[in-house]
Amino acid sequence: DKRLRISLNGNRKIVGTLRGYDAFLNVVIEEAEGDGGAYLGQLVVRGNSIVQFEALERIN
Repeated sequence: DKRLRISLNGNRKIVGTLRGYDAFLNVVIEEAEGDGGAYLGQLVVRGNSIVQFEALERIN
């Protein structure tokens, strides 16, 4: 349950809280915000569209 920034193909970015993932790196994000701060709510992001993950909190 960590905050992260996800870079997607098409130069899109999402910031939100990671709630889960699977073997294909499909992820569930809550409290998501898109480019420009638009509130997106809860999302399922397909793994094949993810370019990069960036943790916004320290991971222990």
